[in-house]
Amino acid sequence: MTEAAVTAAILVIGDEILSGRTKDKNIGTIADYCTAIGIDLKEVRIVPDEAHRIVAAVNALRDAYTYLFTTGGIGPTHDDITADCVAAAFGVTIDVDPRARAMLLERHKPEDLNEARLRMARIPAGADLIANPVSKAPGFRIGNVFVMAGVPSIMQAMLDNIGPTLATGAKILSETIEAGNMPEGTYAGGLAGIAKAHGAVSIGSYPSMTPNGFANRIVVRGRDAEAIAHARADIVTLLDGLRDGTPG
Repeated sequence: MTEAAVTAAILVIGDEILSGRTKDKNIGTIADYCTAIGIDLKEVRIVPDEAHRIVAAVNALRDAYTYLFTTGGIGPTHDDITADCVAAAFGVTIDVDPRARAMLLERHKPEDLNEARLRMARIPAGADLIANPVSKAPGFRIGNVFVMAGVPSIMQAMLDNIGPTLATGAKILSETIEAGNMPEGTYAGGLAGIAKAHGAVSIGSYPSMTPNGFANRIVVRGRDAEAIAHARADIVTLLDGLRDGTPG
């Protein structure tokens, strides 16, 4: 394991996500996966099925981060254009890949591999395949870009497949401090000062609704356990002081 920061972005592709017809479930899954293995997810973009937008997003995100994960747009229909766009972004050709065709034949009879189904075997030149144990149509990796299906169960299977190949960084640690029903505005100024004093960690305040009304939690995140402990101690002191009317 390397201690260097490993970063990632997600590119979600599909008009159906932007229209609200399909509710995305993949962002949270990938985010959880990245956090668990020490990859910092830095950005998520959602783009429509428009080639120029997909190509531009692929190039921007693959240049900015260690990894780019894409979901959606690798099915058999005319609007599944992700593979073509990724090929265009890398400046390579795309054609039916014999390896991908063989995978499809594990599910379909040769006579059933029509033009539409063969679209799912079109892979950019130089890409490695990502196995799909659910429906056999593969994803692929080219450079630092992993192209996966939009169907959550298939995306999860592909993510599990590529997981062991990913470089990882030091895992993010976190501590949660319960602020209870104390309004954020009461401790916001003090918390800002603590955040400024503890630059090695990130500090966030997160309100939620409970059966008893609003409750606030303050979360300290970072890679240095000692730095987290110091920040946590200052936050506890701040909250205790506000509760008894003598802020420290």
